[in-house]
Amino acid sequence: MKKSLGLFTAIILVLIMALAACGSDDSKKEGASKEETKGTFKVGLEAAYAPFNWTQKDDSNGAVKIDGNAEYAGGYDVQIAQKIADSLDKELVIVKTEWDGLIPSLISGKIDAVIAGMSPTEERKQTIDFSDIYYTSDLVMVVKKGSKYEEATSIQDFSGAKITGQLNTSHYKVIDQIKGVKKETASDNFSAMRVALQSGKIDGYVSERPEGISASSANDDFVMVEFTEGFKTEVEDSAIAVGLKKGSDLTEDINKALAEISEDQRKEIMDEAIQNQPAAE
Repeated sequence: MKKSLGLFTAIILVLIMALAACGSDDSKKEGASKEETKGTFKVGLEAAYAPFNWTQKDDSNGAVKIDGNAEYAGGYDVQIAQKIADSLDKELVIVKTEWDGLIPSLISGKIDAVIAGMSPTEERKQTIDFSDIYYTSDLVMVVKKGSKYEEATSIQDFSGAKITGQLNTSHYKVIDQIKGVKKETASDNFSAMRVALQSGKIDGYVSERPEGISASSANDDFVMVEFTEGFKTEVEDSAIAVGLKKGSDLTEDINKALAEISEDQRKEIMDEAIQNQPAAE
């Protein structure tokens, strides 16, 4: 009987020790999760639309490492994304995505937001939600220096010109407002349009003022043309907002974060982005 009792007691002691060990492991896991799970804020962008966003080799000027890539993303959008992430108390993760893949990536949950110089058009609003506007700009034309279009003051001065814009953007749609224009095939990205302009394949491309300044700053052969008689656009066509999944829980908090960034700060961030853009962009 004593032997049986001793064996029973030993078993109880072993069980108590095992439970204590499990409790210790759980505590460690719980403690680790509290430290680790700051959470992430996954933002999709092209990293090819300076000065809004671009790709570079290091983390200078506040650039953020691109997820799954040795390179970094910098620019106005990245700085705004970082401020939002800080406000949300989350780690910013940049997911480099082709323009046409941004909304599908958002809908599928691969990213939490699109911060990529995207305008909150009515067409896009049918598919996704948008934050409040975080930048507004005018549409311009980028042309070769010395071309007959350099001194244009009206969009109608581009009648007969070979003009393009980025695929699935209002930039491309407004080209139809130019009478007699030769509307070229839409381009996937701005780098391709700059190459086409340099080679003479096109006479110009439609862009926003910051990108126009960026293009002319990066390449002495390019000139940005601003108009006294410009394109007719809706407010949302020249504005930029954060793209979010329909019904996203982040919308309200992101709007609060954006409200904390003053207009002076936004201008300063854009001026710095234009100054810091890689020369190759």
